[in-house]
Order: sequence, then C-alpha cells, then structure tokens
Amino acid sequence: MNAISDISMKNDDVLRVELEVFRREHRDLDDAISALVQKGTGDQLTIQRLKKKKLMLKDLIARIEDRLTPDIIA
Repeated sequence: MNAISDISMKNDDVLRVELEVFRREHRDLDDAISALVQKGTGDQLTIQRLKKKKLMLKDLIARIEDRLTPDIIA
C-alpha cells in the first residue's frame, strides 16, 4: 500500500473517517501489546511485529493529520 499517494487522492471527509479508524486500531494494538507483556504469554517476535505495525500506524496518522491541518502563514 502506498499510503502517501492514497492520502493525496482522498478528500478531507474520507481522511477524517480513516483517521479515527487508524487511531482506534493504534489504541487496540497498544492494549494488545500491554496485555501480552503483562501476562507474559507473547513471544518477543510477536510483540516486535505488533510494535512495528503500531509505529506504521502512528506515521500514517501523522501524515493524515498534516494533510488535514491547514498551513498557517505567520
């Protein structure tokens, strides 16, 4: 998935909806990682993969927020 080109082709309303979905998924991953670490049931490889996916979502969220935030000329 080429998220940068996808972002530039979508209107603001679609991006706002996707932003909320990505934020929710990011929170869910955070909860899952915490649960695996606390219970000690997750192996390190699984936890690292979840963390990597969480970081990718964080970057995508930041790109969408930058697109939705108007540039303010000082």
